[in-house]
Amino acid sequence: MSLRELEQEEDRLRSEVTKLESEQRKYYYGIESKKIRDPDTYATLNYIIIGGLHHFYLGKHILGLLNLSLMIVGIWEFKDEGWLLVLIVLIVELPQLFRSNTIVKKYNNRVMANALEETKKHFVLKGPD
Repeated sequence: MSLRELEQEEDRLRSEVTKLESEQRKYYYGIESKKIRDPDTYATLNYIIIGGLHHFYLGKHILGLLNLSLMIVGIWEFKDEGWLLVLIVLIVELPQLFRSNTIVKKYNNRVMANALEETKKHFVLKGPD
């Protein structure tokens, strides 16, 4: 999905949120604020590269552990063939650095959609006061 399409999706989601009643919006923002992520933080963590911290930041723990493991083994065995592992991780991770805004916007749109769905379910089950 392109950045423009993601921005359009975000606008659509924001529009749905503004249609919520005050109490519902408060509930929604309570969910959203805990899970939303910053593209600059993601990019900084990706820039560090070692350890796959940016994967952990978005909750992708398995990918983060894989990245961390490959980097540790690669650095530990650097004199032998470990440099190849480090190079592979760098080649795979470098494009993500340049796409950080798109990656995080896609993640945040998912967070917004899930928070909106959870809010709607909560207030349907709860019913009017």
